Amino acid sequence: MKLNIALLPGDGIGPEIIEQGLKVIKAVCSAFGHEPDFKEALVGAAAIDAVGDPYPEATHRICMESDAVFFGAIGHPKYDNDPSAKVRPEQGLLSMRNKLGLFANIRPVTTFPSLIHKSPLRSDLVDGADFICIRELTGGMYFGRPQGRSEDGNTAYDTCVYTREEIERIIRLAYGYAQKRRRKLTVVDKANVLATSRLWRQVAQEIEKEYPDVETEYMFVDNAAMRLIQWPKSFDVMVTENMFGDILTDEASVITGSLGMLPSASIGVHTSVFEPIHGSYPQAAGKNIANPLATILSAALMFEYAFNLPEEGKAIRRAVVASMEAGVVTEDIAMEGKAYTTSGVGDFIRSVICS
Repeated sequence: MKLNIALLPGDGIGPEIIEQGLKVIKAVCSAFGHEPDFKEALVGAAAIDAVGDPYPEATHRICMESDAVFFGAIGHPKYDNDPSAKVRPEQGLLSMRNKLGLFANIRPVTTFPSLIHKSPLRSDLVDGADFICIRELTGGMYFGRPQGRSEDGNTAYDTCVYTREEIERIIRLAYGYAQKRRRKLTVVDKANVLATSRLWRQVAQEIEKEYPDVETEYMFVDNAAMRLIQWPKSFDVMVTENMFGDILTDEASVITGSLGMLPSASIGVHTSVFEPIHGSYPQAAGKNIANPLATILSAALMFEYAFNLPEEGKAIRRAVVASMEAGVVTEDIAMEGKAYTTSGVGDFIRSVICS
């Protein structure tokens, strides 16, 4: 099978972690007899520096012509520390989501026995936690208009907008995932305060009747934030709007023990994008210390979701588990023994797959 993959390394640690993901993808393709074809493109601060656009048309064309997009990270301190910057790396990410129609971000949250000690939560709370966060990705406050600041710069405003169609498609997608898992769906909103959340709850309650085999619960976002910490094993599939999902999934990273362990898949109308949920971590760029496991696990999602190759995804997960059990991990999750480099972890996982 030929696999056409667009590579968008991006900024900061992006190129380093994508390099490790590539090692693993190539190893899996060799083991299972697939033919990968990679096309690399610019995005984020790297693209601004090169052509003045964080998501150039040439990059979009490569993404549209590919079967999947393997994405690193974007962001750079020179833009983070300049609130007046007119063009920002993050605009490239929003533009990519909008142009590719990526309306759903799928973030699995699972625990690994060898990593439970790294979670700040008690082991009995997190051991066995296994749920999926489904975040709406192209609506809400991140895309709502009007957005901006007053002429004197003393007032700023953002607009949160959702349509029935946007809510229906993400809710139905979430029910589909719940039916394939433990048949429980948690709809997270702020319906006691926000008009958009009241529309979310109304639409979800209407659709709920079509899925009598799934237990549906409704939860305010502040309660959900507490429940994630108090009782993470109570969740199976969680669905929510864009900004709430952004915050809750980062919070959920403490369950796994490290932000560097969470992969994600963004799916929608055109080509799907597979990426770690962490940022560009510029402080670690070029030091060969960044955790590549979220990126490598995103490659597993890519084989499963983009190419419908579940056995290839399982092979990657088994190799990741083997690396953690052998203590071949980066400094963020290493125990008191030796910490490995980013490339050292990638080399080990590749060797497991090739053995």
